[in-house]
Amino acid sequence: MLETVAALKIIIITTFSFALAMAWTPLLLKILYKYKLGKSIRDAKSAPIMAKLHAKKAGTPTMGGVLIWGSVLAIAVLFLLAQEFLPNSYLASLNFITRSQTLLPFGAFIASALVGLIDDYFNVKKIGPHGGGMRTRYRLLLYAVIAAVGAWWFYYKLGWDTFHVPFIGDVMLGWWYVPVFIAVIVGTSFSVNQTDGLDGLAGGTLLTSFGAFAAIAFLQGRFDLAALSGAIIGALLAFLWFNINPAKFFMGDTGAMSLGVTLGIMAMFTNQPLLLPIIGIIFVIEAVSTIIQLASKKIRKKKVFLSSPIHHHLEASGWAEQTIVMRFWVISIIAGGLGLILALLDMART
Repeated sequence: MLETVAALKIIIITTFSFALAMAWTPLLLKILYKYKLGKSIRDAKSAPIMAKLHAKKAGTPTMGGVLIWGSVLAIAVLFLLAQEFLPNSYLASLNFITRSQTLLPFGAFIASALVGLIDDYFNVKKIGPHGGGMRTRYRLLLYAVIAAVGAWWFYYKLGWDTFHVPFIGDVMLGWWYVPVFIAVIVGTSFSVNQTDGLDGLAGGTLLTSFGAFAAIAFLQGRFDLAALSGAIIGALLAFLWFNINPAKFFMGDTGAMSLGVTLGIMAMFTNQPLLLPIIGIIFVIEAVSTIIQLASKKIRKKKVFLSSPIHHHLEASGWAEQTIVMRFWVISIIAGGLGLILALLDMART
């Protein structure tokens, strides 16, 4: 009975989030176009292949991630206020912001979104190296700061220091839990950010990943965490409606950064971070291709890929953008299903 009520709540929240996001997208688009908040494409000198492939996308509004976190923030505040002032109303029963499950991931979601918004603004105003916003090292530093706050919350506030290894059990890490937590969040954030480069690519793969972890959270009885993921999924669906090629707007760092941080925290909250590389296999491939390219250029003075991340290499090799996106979506769906099956088998073992 409890599971049925929780499932109904999650479905309603997901639907509400989708409807709200769809409703105010025209207003957001109007604002983005009116103030010319278009993305700057890297110059031909620093990235000749990228500049050639995506020249036609210059000026397409970025900051589309505002649609996702703005919608989630709006319904979270609405339900929270309803619980405070109308405790007996149905809206109050839809509140999913709780200290034990969602306060940290929700807070990190909004905080990292605001940081990403600043980076997007730098990109629009051509502030930074090659007019591309903050340097990668500064982004990684910001990811680490946000992750450190989360690690402190988990270790000192919640008293968590166990790291689950599927089919083996929990490993007590002690204070080593803090750097492990930071590594998971930074790695996930960086990987998601690298994936955000083609119309619909990051949105579709994130949709699968959040869906898988929502299911895992639900199976663990973490219904509010699953509800938060449902709210994100609803807004992501609306975002994808307008982001599929040809995109009306791009996700930008305000979306990629916040969603990457939140996905990593969800993996830690469900204590299944080792399933994250499977569920988010596309993010891993994208990040590894970038790292290989940078290392090769630094050490060998040669490139391994025509362009990185790998989706740009495939583009430069002649693959159509829609083909890359659709095939990566298929891989992501298979990987998400596999991760969920492994989680179920692991839970059945214990």
